[in-house]
Amino acid sequence: MAIILRLDRVMADRKISLNDLSKKVGISTVNLSNLKTGKVKAIRFSTLDAICRELNCQPGDILEYTGDAD
Repeated sequence: MAIILRLDRVMADRKISLNDLSKKVGISTVNLSNLKTGKVKAIRFSTLDAICRELNCQPGDILEYTGDAD
C-alpha cells in the first residue's frame, strides 16, 4: 500500500511557506519538511488535524492512495 502526502501541492495552492506552516501547526520545520518530502512512514491524527485546520483543507486533499508499491 502506498499513501503519498501531497502537502507541497496544497501549500503552494495556499501560498504558505514551510516556516509559516510550521509555526502555525506547532511542529518543527525539520519534521514538517520530512512530511512534505515523504520521508516519514506515519502521521499522527493530531498533526494531520492541525495541518488541515491551518490549510483549510480535508485530509483527502493532502493524502493520496496509489495502490501497491511492490
